[in-house]
Amino acid sequence: MMVGIVGKPNVGKSTFFSAATLATVEIASYPFTTIKPNKGIGYFKTRCVCREFNVKDDPVNSTCINGIRFIPVELVDCAGLVPDAWQGRGLGNQFLDEIRKADALIHIIDASGSTDIEGRIVRPGFHDPLEDVKFLERELTMWFAQILKRDWARLARTVEARAADLPSLLEERLSGLTIKRRHVLDALKTAELSGDKPTRWSEDDFLRFVDALRRVSKPMLIAANKMDLPFAEDNLKRLKETGYIVIPCCAEAELALRRAAEKGLIEYIPGESDFRVKDSTKITEKQLSALKAIKEKILNKYGSTGVQDAINAAFQVLLNMIVVYPVVDPEKLTDHYGRVLPEARLVPKGTTARELAYMIHTELGETFIYAIDSRTKMRLGEDYQLKDGDVISIVSAKRRT
Repeated sequence: MMVGIVGKPNVGKSTFFSAATLATVEIASYPFTTIKPNKGIGYFKTRCVCREFNVKDDPVNSTCINGIRFIPVELVDCAGLVPDAWQGRGLGNQFLDEIRKADALIHIIDASGSTDIEGRIVRPGFHDPLEDVKFLERELTMWFAQILKRDWARLARTVEARAADLPSLLEERLSGLTIKRRHVLDALKTAELSGDKPTRWSEDDFLRFVDALRRVSKPMLIAANKMDLPFAEDNLKRLKETGYIVIPCCAEAELALRRAAEKGLIEYIPGESDFRVKDSTKITEKQLSALKAIKEKILNKYGSTGVQDAINAAFQVLLNMIVVYPVVDPEKLTDHYGRVLPEARLVPKGTTARELAYMIHTELGETFIYAIDSRTKMRLGEDYQLKDGDVISIVSAKRRT
């Protein structure tokens, strides 16, 4: 699963991405700083089960810090979009194409209203951030519509002439957008349209369906950035009325904290509400003043900088993912090499024990016999739906031999 970081130019997308991934990207106060998309690894943060089982874990695919597990996730920082990007303005189609593979979106918005609709710097409070929400919705919907319109007439006729299944046809046609059959079914239901007679749809029907399809296939939350600036708090309240998940955010503060921690100046766990200065003699007065401002204006006020919260919400809430821990030995919680709780996997809620086996290895899924719950030591059938925090051992014919 991959999450796209989107928005208009100059709202802090690259700063957010850099803070989330500690990648070095170009950051500047002018539009189109990012021309090519930046791809990197961020982390999903969760409480590790090692403390519950009272063991010292040995993570392989992730990191555990003081009982907090950080699981790698893929992020892409898409270049800034401007009005009518779907028609190619501002290299818009090129930028939109980078969103194709994203399963969910984090919309970075300048909550202070200090950048206009084109991404140009204006005084704080001059621009209404709610306009940015409407603008991005329209750009994405019209982009979807443009792609689908290319052979919509033929698809519609095929459905009616051959009694073909519209959801299946669209899944195949839009596979490049990571759109699944279930997305089409959900969109039809939301738009209150029948997929049996698509040639009878009006233009409004078509756009209503496309908009619904965009919403279910590319779910989005808002990271209300620049919360340290004037007008941001009032705008935050208004943004929350849009119906989206809205997370107050200060990407610059998160980047500063992570850089300071990287240099060994402070102890800081991403997403936490506080940090500790390790040696004040190694920090300048200017740095101490900046850290104090971050603590007072952001951490004490909002509980975190919001960057880690936004990533977590994208995977946990928008994509409905849970964390499971596959092991080989359900008693010792180890893999074949004796490593304790070596792997933490993000999987969709509803994943079955057998589906997990396939995720680990095709042969393990094909020869699946049963699974074992490491807590209860009970056997679990192939249809058992995994729960968040499950520690599971897969027993297969392959493993027995």
